[in-house]
Amino acid sequence: MTVRLYDSRAQAVRDFVPLRDGEVGMYVCGPTVQSSPHVGHLRSALVYDLWRRWLSYRGYAVTLVRNVTDIDDKVLVNATEHEPWWALAYRIELEFTAAYSALGILAPTYEPRATASIPGMQQLIDELIERGHAYAADDDSGDVYFDVRSWSGYGALTRQSIDDMSESADAETRGKRDARDFALWKGRKAEEPASASWASPWGEGRPGWHIECSAMSRRYLGTAFDIHGGGLDLRFPHHENELAQSSAAGDAFASYWVHNGLVAIEGQKMSKSLGNSIYAAEFLGSARGIAIRYYLASAHYRSTIDYHDGSLAEAEAAVDRIETFLERAERRTAGTRWAGSGVGVVPEEFAAAMDDDLGVPQALGVLHERVRAGNIALDADDVDAVARIHGEVTAMTEVLGVHPSQWPEAASGGDAALGALVERLLGDRAAARAAKDYATADRIREELTAAGITIEDTPDGAHWSIT
Repeated sequence: MTVRLYDSRAQAVRDFVPLRDGEVGMYVCGPTVQSSPHVGHLRSALVYDLWRRWLSYRGYAVTLVRNVTDIDDKVLVNATEHEPWWALAYRIELEFTAAYSALGILAPTYEPRATASIPGMQQLIDELIERGHAYAADDDSGDVYFDVRSWSGYGALTRQSIDDMSESADAETRGKRDARDFALWKGRKAEEPASASWASPWGEGRPGWHIECSAMSRRYLGTAFDIHGGGLDLRFPHHENELAQSSAAGDAFASYWVHNGLVAIEGQKMSKSLGNSIYAAEFLGSARGIAIRYYLASAHYRSTIDYHDGSLAEAEAAVDRIETFLERAERRTAGTRWAGSGVGVVPEEFAAAMDDDLGVPQALGVLHERVRAGNIALDADDVDAVARIHGEVTAMTEVLGVHPSQWPEAASGGDAALGALVERLLGDRAAARAAKDYATADRIREELTAAGITIEDTPDGAHWSIT
């Protein structure tokens, strides 16, 4: 039961060995709350929710820290006279929280805001200056920069040499010793609001982006922790700079670096510049949350997931097959010695797939193979097999976060209007059968079948599901 994961720094799949037996400390770069979340944000958060759930299933006590960057250049730019930066940041943070919840993503153990961690950032900057790896600009700007050439390990995460790197674009180059040096502290500019600055030994200002995560991970997980996660687009410069400044300060920092793939739309990279971004509100309104979660989890977490018309319909059909089997199995075992026998364990093949760098696609293959086997057992009235497979399917879907009990709206009957219509027709059919009007009963069944509704007659009445 050794969990293995792809370490981006080592560029290899490694056995996971925690720093402390039975415990996992995980830091994930959360959102910069400058504008509404899009599907890429949802996918990233879901990836680490799946990692957390699987590590928990394997018996680890997981501490997951996901930060909120609520002070940033873009947050200030997007603020208005009627909505100051702090109000914008809070409103967008609530949008992210609601979107995560709509996908069944568990709340992190800790979710610190950057603005609540300023003292820790200043302490870390001060340590870097004392160690000779950072300097205050000599132009009276109040800026403080990390000296990339002072740290021989700079570039270790992405395996680049300094001379091959592009200039750092997070601050003007005039106060830098090297154009690649990045900002640790940004002196306040005249056009920026006073509320967006804090007192410091270098003058009033605010933190640079990269120092925020180093300080927050240190505060909540310590100077050494197990896993650092985030989107592939954060490897450089954000994660490279995090690693450099934390290491230069003497912190062991993260043992493993995990990066999730991005989202493409019809084969094209999703980006604001291309105008093809799908925002969370639109995406979450296009299908049930359980189906969207299934879809976003279905590709391997390190791969690019390509969204196209029909993607969510395919996911919905897959989820419906799972729901239908579980409902059938629960009806068949009700009132028998197998009823309420408890949750089973995941099959060995499922566990092997998940242990191997979170192989969710292979794990889903095992899940659907069990659903097929369970339906065969139901048709053969092999109740013992039905109960066993029901337990396995329950365990697998709970680990993946797609068990119907975790989703109040996940009944396979669909929306309320459709449910009311079908139930009324089934009532008419039952009345016709009771009156021995079999022609009418058969006609109703045929109409429902033609509409994609499957009817299952059982001793306790007819049950329906969407084909």
